Amino acid sequence: MTLTATRFTERYLLDPAVNADPYGYLNSLREHAPVYWSAMHRAWLVTGYDQVMRCLRDPAVSADRVRPLMDAVPQGAREDAERAFGILSRWMVFNDPPNHRRLRQVFQEQFAARAVSRYRTFTERATGAMLARKAAPGRGGDLWTDIAKPLPALVFARWLGVSPAHGPSFWYWNAKVADLVLGVAQDEAEYRTSLQSLVSLEDYLGNLVTERTADPKDDLISSVLAGGRIGDTVTEQEFTGMLTQMAFAGGETTSNLIANTLLALLRDPALLAAVRAEPALVEAAVEETLRLDGPSKMSIRNAARDFDLDGHTVRAGDRIFLVTAAANRDPERFPDPDRFDLHREGSTHLGFGFGAHFCIGAALARLVAGVVVGVLVRDYPGLALDTPALGWQNSLLNRSLTALPVRY
Repeated sequence: MTLTATRFTERYLLDPAVNADPYGYLNSLREHAPVYWSAMHRAWLVTGYDQVMRCLRDPAVSADRVRPLMDAVPQGAREDAERAFGILSRWMVFNDPPNHRRLRQVFQEQFAARAVSRYRTFTERATGAMLARKAAPGRGGDLWTDIAKPLPALVFARWLGVSPAHGPSFWYWNAKVADLVLGVAQDEAEYRTSLQSLVSLEDYLGNLVTERTADPKDDLISSVLAGGRIGDTVTEQEFTGMLTQMAFAGGETTSNLIANTLLALLRDPALLAAVRAEPALVEAAVEETLRLDGPSKMSIRNAARDFDLDGHTVRAGDRIFLVTAAANRDPERFPDPDRFDLHREGSTHLGFGFGAHFCIGAALARLVAGVVVGVLVRDYPGLALDTPALGWQNSLLNRSLTALPVRY
């Protein structure tokens, strides 16, 4: 039930009930105040579609938040932090225009839909092979662990040019970097491990850049090097730092998108039947999942200077939570916003952001998610949820299941 303004009570976004099903609370927050100062989170919570769009377009709203991450590191781990946070400072997502534009253009051609389409066949084969090993028809399993989590990692490793022999170390480092960036690391030992993992990841990718310079292969690093911008538009150090962002960002978002799309279909037999009858609707299912229950709930920004937002004065240095999970269900923008609609038209959702920081990997994430969902829907007619009780990872930013028990 949507709460009225007079009955609204702020709740902690990591309250277990809110984390498990955030949309009722976020809808009530948006109705009460689409721009709301949260003393609990010490941040502005922006939940209205128009207001989030305004922030995504406004240069006063800055993506540079490396310093706040640094401030959270325990004192005992600070000595390990200098190089690690230098790497983070070279990530596109933590840079504003014009520097962001300079960094991003190096990868623009390689991330275009026509460029990533050549990975469709590899993804289809990898999905079939992984399902053949882990998903015997009629048997139970965890679709998250079996398929959604490892499959994008396999594709992204192939795309980056990571040797299968190095895969375990590569994805261990990525998991620990995620703990740092997403705020999961809490104590000094966890921070040290995460910081050291980011350094190890950059060292590994730096060695790959050196190898590909001497001996190009069919992968992202070689393609970018062939473009001639490294050493010109960006330095090699900047390039390697950005590769650590690609490695970190690629798997997590796509894994969540696969799992959340399948969950939506498995919870609604009519939706599943419609997609089975018309396989072309798989792309629409992925797109509607991005809007309705996407892989991330929000992005965090900082105010670069004082500015007005819906009559509120946002002060320089204030944190801003752009809650896209709420904006994507704004009834002012989306008719019947809480319904999963395979035929929704004109949906300019914010599942991958908007403007300068629109997710550069969106085309590849859509391709991989669409292929995996399509293969499962087509080849496993008995696929069904094994339990209605599901757990969600405790995260401000990500919308990520802990498991997806199914009968294959």
